[in-house]
Amino acid sequence: MTDATIAEEARDAPAEVDARRAVALVVGVAATVCFVVLRTVVALGGHQPLPIDVWFHDLMLATRTDVGIVLAWIPAIVGGTLGMIVIGIALVVAFIARRRPWDALTLAAAIVTVVAIGAPMAAVIARVRPADSLAESVPTSFPSGHTAVATTVALTLGLLLRRWWVWAAGIVWVLYMMWCRCYLHAHWLSDVIAGLLEGIAVATLVWVAVEAFRDRRALAARTVASG
Repeated sequence: MTDATIAEEARDAPAEVDARRAVALVVGVAATVCFVVLRTVVALGGHQPLPIDVWFHDLMLATRTDVGIVLAWIPAIVGGTLGMIVIGIALVVAFIARRRPWDALTLAAAIVTVVAIGAPMAAVIARVRPADSLAESVPTSFPSGHTAVATTVALTLGLLLRRWWVWAAGIVWVLYMMWCRCYLHAHWLSDVIAGLLEGIAVATLVWVAVEAFRDRRALAARTVASG
């Protein structure tokens, strides 16, 4: 029995599927609410760094080394625009090759959604990055796009593949990305937290939406078949 078959059988267990969707929906809504709260706090502060932002920024500056900078650039480059386009296409193609078109659709929709929401939002909010940024300097600091996309991809893969090592690798990658963006002084801590919340919201809500649409299609097909 292949992994794809096992996954398909798992999806056919209504109680388990409904429970997973309910949890994902609650998590997605909670992440959205937390994002709005954080966005409000940042706005009320005039988009200036929060006290915790200043503390964490100083901590990153105090611990900066040449080796640390090299390590920080790895996820910054891999998780950049070009890197995520390549990774995203490769993952979608891999799902299609494994005859998992719905999973390919879910991942593609999640990536497109997080970019479509995050990039314009960052431009509109126009929060200024730390003055000593070693990476980008344009005023599009909130939320962190790198963190949002990394979180979206990691969480979506976890929901689709349902393997502990996928979840573990995803958590490590997201935390690594959050650290690197602050270590390079490209973002304040609240920026990467906002990116994390955005990614969680998009990944969970898109997964729930695609699964619900998939169910409706299957139900309609069964209705037609039964005449």
